[in-house]
Amino acid sequence: MSNPVPSQSTVNSTFPSVTKTILLSGFLAGALDIIAAIIIYSFIAHKATATQILQGIASGVFGKAAFSDGTGMALTGLLFHFIIAYCFAIGYFIVFPYLPFLRKQKILSGFLYGIFVWLVMNLIVLPLSNVNHAPFKWDAFFRAVIILMLCIGLPISLITHRYYTSKKSVES
Repeated sequence: MSNPVPSQSTVNSTFPSVTKTILLSGFLAGALDIIAAIIIYSFIAHKATATQILQGIASGVFGKAAFSDGTGMALTGLLFHFIIAYCFAIGYFIVFPYLPFLRKQKILSGFLYGIFVWLVMNLIVLPLSNVNHAPFKWDAFFRAVIILMLCIGLPISLITHRYYTSKKSVES
């Protein structure tokens, strides 16, 4: 006679752990976002090189000095970028079970989370940093929001939703 209750090893292999889910969503969001930024701002718009984009991120902490150390500050900027992506992945993962809207509207909530990320970064984080503040421009706003919606909000939402959905189905 088979046991109707799944064993712990079956449960662990059926759905990913919290850590794996957060690592995956944070890494994917961070990677997609920085790749999109490099493609758009470096290759399409020719506004900055990939190194300058990453140094710009590092300048949030180090100011203008970030642009004087090429590869070192670019790698530091990349590290900061992923730390920020992981913070947003953790935040979404934590609030997900408490907001029914996130469970019911995974695509829309991902897009809205991308807008939330833009608001937090542009109204709180960047003003408190050493980043050189550019004047507001609507085209830059829409470009940035679309990148954040597609590359940060949507992947984090979909991966988090998948975790909680698989967890719920195993517990049932």
